[in-house]
Amino acid sequence: MLLPLLAAAALLTAGPAGAACNDPAAARVDWRRCLQDGQDLSGADLSGAVLRDASFARGRLVGANLSGAEAPDARFTSADAQGADFSRAVLRGADFTRTRLVDATFIGADLRNARFFRADLTGAKLTGALLAGSDLSTATLDGALWVDGQKRCAAGSVGACQ
Repeated sequence: MLLPLLAAAALLTAGPAGAACNDPAAARVDWRRCLQDGQDLSGADLSGAVLRDASFARGRLVGANLSGAEAPDARFTSADAQGADFSRAVLRGADFTRTRLVDATFIGADLRNARFFRADLTGAKLTGALLAGSDLSTATLDGALWVDGQKRCAAGSVGACQ
């Protein structure tokens, strides 16, 4: 009788551990549904991290590497992510409201249904990014490299690449 209970307990603890929100920033960290609001993660390597429904509101992600991160529905509102690398990241439904994304890289990123209300994408690289359903209506796009990898948005581009 005790053996089946021990086996069941072993199954419950086997496999990958769940999100540990106080784990240090590292590649492949699992911060699913974690609140990292106001944290300074400048230069952090979060490549391949699981950031689903996590919040980085008012945080600093300057020069951070989030390439290949899985971050659908993540919130980056009012954050400073200048020069951050979001290449190949899954950011469907992510909220970048009022986020500073100057010179950020979104090459091959999935940004479908993402929100960029009043975000600053000056000089951002959007080559190959998926933008269907994204709200760029009030985003600053001055000098951004557009999804085709060839067109540079003109100075004064707001809401659309001119």
